[in-house]
Amino acid sequence: MVQLTGTAAERALTVRWLLDELLRDGRIEAAEAERIARISRFGEEAKLHPLEWIGAQKPVDAIAGKPLTADGLLAWLGERVKQPWHPIDPLKINVAAVTEVMSFAFAQRHRILAVEVTPERVTVASAEPFLHQWEMNLEHVIRRPIRRVLARPSDIDRYTIEFYQLARSVRGASGGEGRSTAVTNFEQLLELGSLKDPDANDAHIVNIVDWLLQYAFDQRASDIHLEPRREVGQVRFRIDGVLYNVYELPLQVALAVIARVKILGRMNVAEKRRPQDGRLKTVNPDGNEVELRLATLPTAFGEKLVMRIFDPDVLLRSFEQLGLANEDYKRWTSMISRPHGIVLVTGPTGSGKTTTLYSSLKQLATPEVNVCTIEDPIEMVEDSFNQMQVQHNIDLDFASGVRALLRQDPDIIMIGEIRDLETAEMAIQAALTGHLVLSTLHTNDAPSALTRLLELGVPAYLIKATVLGVMAQRLVRTLCPHCKQPGPVDDSAWQQLVTPWKVTVPAQGFHPQGCLECRNTGYHGRQGIYEILTMSEPVQALVDDGVGLDPLRRQAMKEGMRTLRLSGAQKVAAGQTTIEEVMRVAPAPR
Repeated sequence: MVQLTGTAAERALTVRWLLDELLRDGRIEAAEAERIARISRFGEEAKLHPLEWIGAQKPVDAIAGKPLTADGLLAWLGERVKQPWHPIDPLKINVAAVTEVMSFAFAQRHRILAVEVTPERVTVASAEPFLHQWEMNLEHVIRRPIRRVLARPSDIDRYTIEFYQLARSVRGASGGEGRSTAVTNFEQLLELGSLKDPDANDAHIVNIVDWLLQYAFDQRASDIHLEPRREVGQVRFRIDGVLYNVYELPLQVALAVIARVKILGRMNVAEKRRPQDGRLKTVNPDGNEVELRLATLPTAFGEKLVMRIFDPDVLLRSFEQLGLANEDYKRWTSMISRPHGIVLVTGPTGSGKTTTLYSSLKQLATPEVNVCTIEDPIEMVEDSFNQMQVQHNIDLDFASGVRALLRQDPDIIMIGEIRDLETAEMAIQAALTGHLVLSTLHTNDAPSALTRLLELGVPAYLIKATVLGVMAQRLVRTLCPHCKQPGPVDDSAWQQLVTPWKVTVPAQGFHPQGCLECRNTGYHGRQGIYEILTMSEPVQALVDDGVGLDPLRRQAMKEGMRTLRLSGAQKVAAGQTTIEEVMRVAPAPR
């Protein structure tokens, strides 16, 4: 450990000092240190903090044999000075609490940021372990001990600005702008009698909405939930299929934020008793246009709002990127390449059905064909399709919509969902008259789609004549490539996954570890697992009014269909996901 005392201890890090210490610890070779020192003589390092500047030069770690990044340098330095490296994860920080610890000016002057606040102590992140002047002043004000940690200088600079701007906007919207920092919550503001209901067009509310959207894009969120509670408004993000608490807004501020989003989505702001739908377009940090679908719901404490974010890059993804590969890919492309018939995709809400259909239609929508869709609502607007939205207030439902589409000389029709017999009959009529029809059903697996059509009242002979195949799907989180660790596969868990089938346990699997790239979850992104049933002659022979699921499933598996769990097991064996993740999303065989 570095021991510095007296006035010598109060000093900032330098490139030269860091290089000398890395050399002394055997982390870099002398030639590498000389190379970086030679570059530093040109004064370029003045633009960056020494830790980040050395990391940008990508010195080779003499111990690990790979480039030593700024994060690696912080981890090394943290061990030496007994100040642990603390990657800043904004999803785990109570912004309201950390911004009350010190003023923005104090935090910016000393380049420090509180990252955790408890009744016992306050954890403060810094990139300068040998600067201590601020500690005594801060401890005197907060009357609690300080625990010091190291963090990336760029993260400290960025989140200091973001957190304090957000806190200032929330205080301003709550009517607390300019008050003493002792006013820390909504109830105190009420007691002081200074709270006014914020206006949806207030500059502070506009700033909060802008922050919320940009923050969601930065965190790869697929949905934003604004949920009024008794005393606060809860903000949650869905990331890789899992919800995370992000922030708690004062209730009146949360309601004003919801009103602001409704204005942007051209919804009726005055109507708060009925559910409403809307959409808005904005731009993500990369400058790409992003569309959000809005939906409100009246609850006991006010309107709840969910914003579903549609990534424009979804339509550009290949089937391989979606997780559809090898034999499943051949089966699917064979079905959708047929000139006429019905292809069904099944699964619960949020299982990726829409993404699969849009990606398929995008490939089918060549200039030589006419692709028409009817949806409720239109999920993503695409120039190469002719899209129509269901409007129940004028009796434009799926069935009447398909009837209208048939007069539009279509080649390919996509029906958002088959919900009733009338819609199913129109889809069958379209298939019988020479059109390829793609649609969805809500069933647990692929064979269940055939029995669902029978339950709706579709005659067995029409199912045999028109249905080309069914694909059931789910989305599983994929392991983070930066931190996943190899390890043995639990034999009992594997047997539970593949039961009742006999599948050899893979020699090695991978397990989630957690790193900065994946926000310490161990997972990064999602892929599909698929179960594809093709309507072969033996399967058609089993489709009858009294057919059971088991005979259908057994016959389909004889012909090469893998169940969802077996498809997931294949991804486990390939090191792409875990047994626990597959079992979480895929139903057990019945």
